[in-house]
Amino acid sequence: MTKLLELDGVSRTYSSRSGLFGAPIPVRAVDGVSLSVAPGRTLGIVGESGCGKSTTGRLALGLERPDAGSVRFAGAPMPAPGTAAWRRQRARMQLVFQDPLGALDRRLPIARQIAEPLVVHGIGNRAEREARVAALLADVGLPAELGRRHPHELSGGQRQRAVLARALATNPSLLVCDEPISALDVSIQAQVVNMLADLQAERGIALIFISHDLKVVRQVSHEVAVMYLGRVVEQGDPDEIFAEPAHPYSRALVSAVPSVGPRRIERIVLKGDPPNPADRPSGCAFHPRCPLATAQCRAESPALRPLVDGRLVACHLAATRRLVA
Repeated sequence: MTKLLELDGVSRTYSSRSGLFGAPIPVRAVDGVSLSVAPGRTLGIVGESGCGKSTTGRLALGLERPDAGSVRFAGAPMPAPGTAAWRRQRARMQLVFQDPLGALDRRLPIARQIAEPLVVHGIGNRAEREARVAALLADVGLPAELGRRHPHELSGGQRQRAVLARALATNPSLLVCDEPISALDVSIQAQVVNMLADLQAERGIALIFISHDLKVVRQVSHEVAVMYLGRVVEQGDPDEIFAEPAHPYSRALVSAVPSVGPRRIERIVLKGDPPNPADRPSGCAFHPRCPLATAQCRAESPALRPLVDGRLVACHLAATRRLVA
């Protein structure tokens, strides 16, 4: 299958300080992540806050440059941020924000904000842009008269639809959705998720769907990557991962998903918080919280390797039982 976006071993490190005059401390937000997504497919990324999900999304869009590794879009290397080539490519990839009210300018009517990407990229004349905005409002299920209103006059669900309409204005090939439904009511969440699925089916858009909501990720994704402390610890088919998670961290996440009827996986409560990215544990980063950790886990970092069912897992214990020979 042709890949639209490919991340190959990308890493991103920031600098932090322990005080006003303290020495810089490197903080690895993303550490050697390799992911890809094809046209018309959805890659779900899950994990606790601070695991590197949003930074991975920004690297995928070229909003930040990786310190190591490479990003390719449509077979070509990602241009440097701020260059003319990068600005042209940004028309083909868009970000859907978590907070729709924060993503919109409260001073401007919705229609003008949806038209803004068309103006920035020089697409169409005024009449063509107005027609395009009307069509986009219809595509996301908003009546045309809402285009004259300001963000504070819309409900949360309507604002998120407006944000999506603006993201679709340039007819992008890729959408990175960073927690796009977490600020919405449950009933509105379902509407937005169904709308994304319909738009993907109609337009063949590739999606990177970043979320804490594992049930939604399972519903919308063709592939899921579970991240922990900047690394992918399990990756593969969502049905296989949610039915029988192979990594202890994935198992803990899946066990926390509410279910009706008998629970297939015993509830696992992780102790403590994720380690400080500026002071990573030796070996497997998950071992301080893993109830199954061994001496090997504390000493040696596991590689992401294939299992017999095709998924990838970074766990010494899973590897000893299920790795492809």
